[in-house]
Amino acid sequence: MTAKKDKIVEIEEAVVRFAGDSGDGMQLTGNLFSDSTAFAGNDFATFPDYPSEIRAPQGTVSGVSGFQIHFGHKNIHTTGDLADVLVAMNPASLKANLKWVKKDAIIITNSDEFTEKNLGKAGFDSNPLDDNSLTGHLLIKGPLNTLTKEAVKDLDLDNKSVLKSKNMFALGMIYYLFNRDYTKTFPFFEKKFKKNPLVVEANKKVLEAGFNYAETLEVFTNTYRIEKASLNKGHYRNVTGNLATAWGLLAASERSGHHIYLGSYPITPATDILQELSKHKQFTCITQQAEDEIAGVVSTIGGSFAGAMAVTTTSGPGLSLKSEAIGLAIITELPMVIVDVQRGGPSTGLPTKSEQSDLLQALYGRNGEAPCIVMAATSAADAFYSAYEAAKLAMEHMTPVILLTDGSIGNGSEVFKIPKVADLPEIHPPLAKANDPEYQAYKRDPKSLARQWAVAGTPGLRHRLGGLEKADITGNVSQEPLNHQIMTDLRQAKVDKVVDYIPELKIDGDDKGELLVVGWGSTYGVLLTAVEEMRAEGKSVSMTQFKHIMPLPKNVHEVFSGFKKIIVCENNMGQFANYLRMKHPEFKYEQYNKVQGLPFMVSELKTKFDTLLNE
Repeated sequence: MTAKKDKIVEIEEAVVRFAGDSGDGMQLTGNLFSDSTAFAGNDFATFPDYPSEIRAPQGTVSGVSGFQIHFGHKNIHTTGDLADVLVAMNPASLKANLKWVKKDAIIITNSDEFTEKNLGKAGFDSNPLDDNSLTGHLLIKGPLNTLTKEAVKDLDLDNKSVLKSKNMFALGMIYYLFNRDYTKTFPFFEKKFKKNPLVVEANKKVLEAGFNYAETLEVFTNTYRIEKASLNKGHYRNVTGNLATAWGLLAASERSGHHIYLGSYPITPATDILQELSKHKQFTCITQQAEDEIAGVVSTIGGSFAGAMAVTTTSGPGLSLKSEAIGLAIITELPMVIVDVQRGGPSTGLPTKSEQSDLLQALYGRNGEAPCIVMAATSAADAFYSAYEAAKLAMEHMTPVILLTDGSIGNGSEVFKIPKVADLPEIHPPLAKANDPEYQAYKRDPKSLARQWAVAGTPGLRHRLGGLEKADITGNVSQEPLNHQIMTDLRQAKVDKVVDYIPELKIDGDDKGELLVVGWGSTYGVLLTAVEEMRAEGKSVSMTQFKHIMPLPKNVHEVFSGFKKIIVCENNMGQFANYLRMKHPEFKYEQYNKVQGLPFMVSELKTKFDTLLNE
């Protein structure tokens, strides 16, 4: 079940990329290998790379689906630059991914698919398996279709069903390469296909056959082992950012004592949050799949009025549609969490790709003066804590909170230590008491400026809310000019006061130096890795990552003042850099931007930072 001991080479880390046609099951293959990596005790991060077309022509580059995992003995902060191992299930997947592999990578191919027809679809003039164009790589030409059929020839399965499991043959080979116990994947088959024992048996046989093929033919020069990462004691599991977001909301619901109401419309790449929360009715989690984005958010406002911990989830196009209703939540001062899993835009844009595209929309994309709290999760695991904090801030300060994640966080996964809910910060919404003779709709806490939450139906707390401007304190409808100024100032001041309830910026590295690298949200891991590597080379580079954006932490000026140069790195054209120019114009900001639907690479960041240091 594991590789021969005399062939094992100890390594610190590795990057494996699975690639194939949309129907080849590469996402499942990658997820199963991720699970085995978790069993092995390694730290890891993953990057699923989906095709944008729902039904791209089979065998074409536009239909290639990929999954990359970076795992190791040390702490892993990125999904890896270039792959050490590439599994290419057809010519198109090889064509699309050759630029993402190292010069001496191991390339495993399904040679049965390298037919003249498929080579033509992929744009090859000759067969790369035979024309020496892959010289330098360790090329494994495995007839996976043929070998898969041979593995299950004794089972009564049709040819189409048999070939659906060829990805498991490739996975078996990778299990051998990295000394994994393939039998730990068997329970997955037994659970997923429990109604079809024949399919369970087929997948087990094919997985084992792939492992044995790699071992008996000795197709690899070496096999590799990565020792367990140094993780603190606790319960760990592999989580995607969307799953962690859902769990963070569930934890906030339990800690606050307010049941979740989620009103959402399915949209890539946010749908998984809706799907996960719909599974948890035992926690009185009410989910509504609305007919459109507007219905989703306005029903969420109703949920908040009724006393629920109100949530709506979306991506950039949906956030646009929700903007008027978010303004309604702001003027009524009702708590609500809006999770925006960002993707490439504009319009439909790149639905399956990741981009930090919606920051300015989150900050300013509403009519009138409509401020709300804006946060950004920094990783898949951090999405749990960010969702929890977003719910806490929304309920305690009686205002909407927009939580920005993105496709790389939402679909990517990493090791997550499951916390105890009792250890999380307490949540104390400012609930109005029944029959309080002093209750008034817009009477505020003098410290936070939050009004009280008068849950609908509570005796003695009848009041009016709505989209028309309200009089200060009483909540009566008012068109008085001076009152509008007062209420506008109060809504802004309430958000500004949140700065007293959020942590200050932290610096990774020295607090003074030549260059400060600034990021926000999902760029954290790759920026940290680049900075740590440069610091190990003796270079004067530090970094700080923003999680709280509206309002900004109170010590921004202090942090920025310690450095000669500041560079802001983001996966857009400079939205956060321009926001910083507005809020802190006393500093000069360099920019490094990438808008390709792909995360930064450590190598490109280090090149840019070196250029700035040498100027």
